[in-house]
Amino acid sequence: MHSTTLEKQLNFLREIDRLKSVVRQSPLLDKSRKENSAEHSWHLAMYALLLSEYASGPVDTNRVLRMLLIHDIVEIDVGDFPIHSGSSPELQAEQEAVAAARLFGLLPQPQGDELLALWQEFERAESEDAQFAKALDRFQPLLINVVTGGGTWTENGVSLEQVLSRYGPVIKRGAPQLWSVCEQWVTQHFAGQA
Repeated sequence: MHSTTLEKQLNFLREIDRLKSVVRQSPLLDKSRKENSAEHSWHLAMYALLLSEYASGPVDTNRVLRMLLIHDIVEIDVGDFPIHSGSSPELQAEQEAVAAARLFGLLPQPQGDELLALWQEFERAESEDAQFAKALDRFQPLLINVVTGGGTWTENGVSLEQVLSRYGPVIKRGAPQLWSVCEQWVTQHFAGQA
């Protein structure tokens, strides 16, 4: 092994430690604090490990795990863009692409290009693996909001229609059985708020 290869890998690992400092909008389930992006990525990997049978089609769980572990690394440079923030999706995509090029560019080749391609696949959400990974990325914060009695939905004045339109299509596409359960939870939650 080339020492420069190891040096680049260790430099990347030091750099991504910063993901632990990126605070998200979602709280922990005990509401003691907001989760960070590293915790979110780890938790999504656990979701994939346990829930892959609910994917809309056959998925390679290992690839889904890899996608989920790297999907938010770009937040080191650009921060978290909450789904209800009203930020421009185009601007977000542009900023995240620049961050991905910088961060994965820290790695030796071909490793850096391979992870960048995997991140881009997640972002495009065209493959079965990426669609399932995206579904889980929407499912987890939805579940947090339901369990915490509204959480960020309440804080941001989010309506039933907004939840159905922002979460529904992505979850339904990648994990339709999970969406069936989510739809019931969301409807019950908002019925209780009326």
